[in-house]
Amino acid sequence: MFILSDLYHTNSVSSFVLHLLETSGIVFTMVDLRVLPKVSLVDEPVRIFVSGLEPNQLITLRASLVDDKGFLYSSSAFYRGDAAGGVDLEKAAASGGDYRGVLPMGLFWALSSEKPFHRLIKRDVIGSPYRITVEVFDSVQLKVSPSIMPLASQMIERWYVAPGVQRIPIREGRVRGTLFLPPGTGPFPGVIDMFGGEGGLTEFRSGLFASRGFATLALAYFAYDDLPDTLTEVDLEYFEEAADLLLKHPMVLGPTVGVVATCKGADIALAMATLLKQVGATICINGTISIHAMTLRYRDLCINGPTYMLEFARITDSGAVDIYDMFVDPRTPEYQDSLLPVERASCPILFIVGGDDRIYNSKLYAEGALARLKKNGKENGHLLVYLGAGHLIDSPGSPLCRISYIGNFFQPVVCGGELEAHSRAQEHSWKEIQHLLHHHLGQSIYSKL
Repeated sequence: MFILSDLYHTNSVSSFVLHLLETSGIVFTMVDLRVLPKVSLVDEPVRIFVSGLEPNQLITLRASLVDDKGFLYSSSAFYRGDAAGGVDLEKAAASGGDYRGVLPMGLFWALSSEKPFHRLIKRDVIGSPYRITVEVFDSVQLKVSPSIMPLASQMIERWYVAPGVQRIPIREGRVRGTLFLPPGTGPFPGVIDMFGGEGGLTEFRSGLFASRGFATLALAYFAYDDLPDTLTEVDLEYFEEAADLLLKHPMVLGPTVGVVATCKGADIALAMATLLKQVGATICINGTISIHAMTLRYRDLCINGPTYMLEFARITDSGAVDIYDMFVDPRTPEYQDSLLPVERASCPILFIVGGDDRIYNSKLYAEGALARLKKNGKENGHLLVYLGAGHLIDSPGSPLCRISYIGNFFQPVVCGGELEAHSRAQEHSWKEIQHLLHHHLGQSIYSKL
């Protein structure tokens, strides 16, 4: 029996050859792979169907892409066809590979790099999408080599920006970053988007926010352009200047902006919510309630954060560093002077916490902030805890990265997370973030998308 892929049907095998096969009495099966939609934003679900298999045939499904640096990322899982020779990932359970069970997006969630401990981050969000190839192979393929031909394959595009989104580099006053504007005339709710201890400028989430109707400033604050190479002091007036710049833009709704930030950026976002009147909603993803190992300054206020306790870092069997115990318990007396005065905040603050965050005990920090708000009669704090989610809770479509190079560490750092729990946390929290921002910053024409 010959099994011909739709790839070879369309590109390599003429109708004449197929006719010869049919008239010769040779039986062949056409395997059909459909991955829909073929072009989409990364936060949209994808459906995968396989048909034309033998009943109960065992197959390997594989997804792969090459990132902007040329590194290969791939994932695979084993499935068995049903009595009709079909596999629908919304119904079929993977029996092994990079995951098990019914996970329709599992191939995308489980993408991992050929270069260990590297996190998949889209750098060129405007110029190109991720082009992901999905392939079907006969039987179980523990490692796919170039000599093994797929039964069928299809390439799809996954974008971080919708058609019409504008990308505008920002270098005004002290502010450095990139402004992403949705298509149309606006005005749109404004958002400042920041990441953590790796520094530089990260734009992928900002492009996606703009695709969902937010005028979004991807803000750099160190290790970028002429900004300081390292972060030893946080001058909150820099972030105030960024908020003012965004609010002055004619396509920004105002009168306040939202702030969405992760890790070290979340610490700064909490300080902005506490001290800046320009901030109308804040989302802190796996942060703390102080500015660790540095000084925060804002006008006449100065807060010195606690230092890291490096002696409590642990080297794991994989060679990665577990830094979970390096940070001071916020309940200890010596920590109190370094806490941000969150009781001053009047805007809503959403703390998003991964229950398996191995960078910070972010749940403990968030609960400490909520207790401080409650003690002062404030009810503007909210907490979402996702059991099994790790530190790097990104937008949907971002693969789980359990271990990664971050910050100033020369060795990879344990970030935590379990595949399904972490990926579902990204999907759920993304919707909650957009809902909170729209509710408190105003509606745009995209608010119901």
